Amino acid sequence: MSHELTFEELASFSKAFNEDDRQQVVGRAAQRVGLYEASFNERVRTNLTTVFSTQLKTDKVTAQQRSGRCWLFATLNVLRHNFGKKYNVKNFELSQTYNFFWDKIERANIFYDKMIELADKPLDDREVKAYLDFAGHDGGRWQMAVSLVEKYGVVPNYVMPDTFNTAHTEALDLVLADKERKDALELRKLAHEPEAVEKARQKFLSEIYRIIATAIGEPPTSFDLQYRDDDDKYHFAGNLTPQDFLKEYFDIDFTDYVVVDNAPDHELNKLYSLPFEENVRGKYPIYSINAPMEALEKASIAQLKDGEAVWFGNDVLRQMDRQTGYLDTELYKFNDLFNLDLSMSKADRLSTGAAEMSHAMALVGVDEADGAVRKWKVENSWSDKAGQKGYFIMSHEWFNDYVYEVVVHKRYLDQKYLDLLETEPTLLKPWDSLA
Repeated sequence: MSHELTFEELASFSKAFNEDDRQQVVGRAAQRVGLYEASFNERVRTNLTTVFSTQLKTDKVTAQQRSGRCWLFATLNVLRHNFGKKYNVKNFELSQTYNFFWDKIERANIFYDKMIELADKPLDDREVKAYLDFAGHDGGRWQMAVSLVEKYGVVPNYVMPDTFNTAHTEALDLVLADKERKDALELRKLAHEPEAVEKARQKFLSEIYRIIATAIGEPPTSFDLQYRDDDDKYHFAGNLTPQDFLKEYFDIDFTDYVVVDNAPDHELNKLYSLPFEENVRGKYPIYSINAPMEALEKASIAQLKDGEAVWFGNDVLRQMDRQTGYLDTELYKFNDLFNLDLSMSKADRLSTGAAEMSHAMALVGVDEADGAVRKWKVENSWSDKAGQKGYFIMSHEWFNDYVYEVVVHKRYLDQKYLDLLETEPTLLKPWDSLA
């Protein structure tokens, strides 16, 4: 049933607003300082202290700057803590630019595959449009990062540091998106001519390589490793390849790790797959177990207590203050500000698009008392100018409401969840709430 607003209705709305003395006072404050400041709840600081019952030995944070590489930063932060624990060097940083380079060309390769595969569908087909919309995109997730790491290895940050275009990816993303979309039109025309389409693909991939290499430089094929550990002891190893560095210096088998989601708009205790976001042919498919939050909490705590950081996906723009680093469901009291109930369940937020997994960070600490979790220590990648020298403090309520995914070792999951890995996954569409 349609409804046309009348001037009589609008007049009644205005009358009700102006007769509400409380809302007039609130309105004057909100209009002067903004909705966030007007609704900020100072009381959360009482529980968000910087003391944790369990925390890793960490120090300096990283900075993704103006880019969407959080998923890659969070993964490499987990790896650098692995390295730091083994070799007694807290502030060793891995190059995000190195793996970012390979991500861009690998994504282009898969994009061209899909454009050929879907060539018989119209451009306004929902799946075709999803791939076209995702062209040149920066975002990603754990399996995408480890696929790159396992294929190409890693290098120290000093070997391939950030350039302007990795720290500010907008222009590069725009150029790549335009290039790939234009190429898509040509590949669709040639899709049923095997030799011609393959020749075009090779030409286009070479041009993608040229764009990326021009923007950020070519990756090294070998390097010299050198660092001082936390006891000021000097270490050197010459002429390592990125793949050798990964194999020889990092104690991690990515096949031992499982992505565990909590998406209550989907059936729990099931295995799901999202091939739409896979970025490297022949590497890790995107699978996740959908489980209750208790499973995510239990496994994350166990992994932290064993001295290992936890990659997690979340909705960081909800109930977050960048300056203090607070993540708390009671941080902004919008309900009080507007005298309304704006609350929604986690399932309803996901199913209506109000929620999304917009960011990735690393859990590096947890605070427990009397058998209950009080708060979590979070390593972000927004530089040391955000939060508590780059670290954020997350209430357990925020963990339950706005964390959607953790990556944990299989040893920390109950067998009933591991058994799900042997089941046939449910395929998620590119427009799913978990995408």
